[in-house]
Order: sequence, then structure tokens, then C-alpha cells
Amino acid sequence: MEITCYRDPEIKREKRTLPASTYNLAIKLLARCETRQLFIPIRSMQYLAIIDTEEFVFVDSQRKCWIDIAWQNFHSHDRVALNQPIEFEAVFYREGQAAIMRRLQSEFPLALSLMMTKQAPHHPAKIISFRQKTTADHS
Repeated sequence: MEITCYRDPEIKREKRTLPASTYNLAIKLLARCETRQLFIPIRSMQYLAIIDTEEFVFVDSQRKCWIDIAWQNFHSHDRVALNQPIEFEAVFYREGQAAIMRRLQSEFPLALSLMMTKQAPHHPAKIISFRQKTTADHS
């Protein structure tokens, strides 16, 4: 899929934190993706999240290709444990997006989890066992 997105002039930028579980899940899904972008539908909001290595952008289905909010400048390297929240900057391209931002922070992790279940392996793992060397093998 290919989508061209546009941005209005930036209206506001604020520092936020993202739970580690949400960030880690997004990065894990992106790593499984063959392309450099991952598209996550947030059906409950009629939004599309587009994830790449630099930012997460959110597009309203009513505005099609115009970015409403972007999450940028993730400070994942600043944490000392994988379960610590990630600092980032939320960039707003439209007025009155506070309610949308609150909903994104609760609905986006649910959409990621749903995507993870769809991409989960459907076959049992195969375990290859290697025979342990015994002292009899050395004689």
C-alpha cells in the first residue's frame, strides 16, 4: 500500500510519555514488516496510524491524507530498562486535538495488540533437539 500524506503548519508541540509496552509492541510489529512503514487501522476512531522508524503519524479517515497528529523524537535510548516509558514529542497540525490525543493513547495500543494477534504465528514451533555429547562419545 502506498499513501501520500501532507502536513498543515505545526500548531503545537508538547512533550509526552508513551508506555513501554505500546512503544515496544509498535517496534516489534515494524520489525516484522517487510516495508519500512506499518499501517495500523484504529477502527474505533476511524483513524490510520502509520509507523516508521522516525515517527508515528495519525490520519483521520475524513481528511484522508492530512496528518492530524505526529509522535516524534522518541527517546528510547535514554531508558535503562525496556519497561520504562518513552519520552516523545506530540506534534499537532489541527486545533482542538486534545480529545483525539487522549483517545489515541488508549485506542492505539488496542489496535497494535489486534494487529499482533493477526500476525502471530499460526503453526506450532518446531524444536530441534541436539543430542548431548557424553563421555562415551569421546572414546
